[in-house]
Amino acid sequence: METLPCQGCKGLCCGPVPVTEMELKKIKKKIKSMPSKMRSDLENQTRYYGTCIFYDLEKDRCGIHSVRPDICRKFGYYKELVCFRKPELATKNLDQTSSESHVGILSMDFTWKDFK
Repeated sequence: METLPCQGCKGLCCGPVPVTEMELKKIKKKIKSMPSKMRSDLENQTRYYGTCIFYDLEKDRCGIHSVRPDICRKFGYYKELVCFRKPELATKNLDQTSSESHVGILSMDFTWKDFK
């Protein structure tokens, strides 16, 4: 599978990010297991308004990649979630039939204070 050209994007496509209760639990567990310096470095970065609070601007990548929400896993490969640098990858139709509903948006409804 061809991958997205994320290097240099600085997370501008990463937001707003809706999360389910299950995704939120996985993210909280991941944040708690991070070394405190890594967590602090990620938390204290100044990000662009509306972008995900977990996008690591210094490393130019997702700071919680292994537990990123489903919407992030689908980004770029679905017509409704197009990567503007590689739009030809967006060939699938977004399946909205998930049984789990979203409980909020990262950066808006959930901020770093919710992960301490």
